[in-house]
Amino acid sequence: MMVLAMVMAAGTANAKQPLENVKSVTDGLLWVGIADEIRNICPTISARMIRALRYVNAIHSEAKSLGYSKDEIDAFRKSDVNKAELRRRGEAYLKANGVNFDDPETYCALGRTEIKKSSQIGALLRAK
Repeated sequence: MMVLAMVMAAGTANAKQPLENVKSVTDGLLWVGIADEIRNICPTISARMIRALRYVNAIHSEAKSLGYSKDEIDAFRKSDVNKAELRRRGEAYLKANGVNFDDPETYCALGRTEIKKSSQIGALLRAK
């Protein structure tokens, strides 16, 4: 009985958590989404596309190294629930950092700030 309990506990300890609970993955996708939003709305900021693609590939590689399959990663990426949660978090970040959704210049100001402080968002952007 004790051996069975130990085996069950070991199996539980090795079980993967849901991908949406892997902070490095969700935060990485969040930063990419925010950078994309900024570059799409601000006419004076563009994307560092090669850097962004490398970063997205690194996020994917990390998930694979944690034991997630391509199908699990794709399901997470395409999930409407996960997209909505990232959208909610992204909008909260934008608001908390002074973005007025009706004023493109506030996106530009945030983008310039992120670039200046060399944040992960800023690393994906370039001022024109």
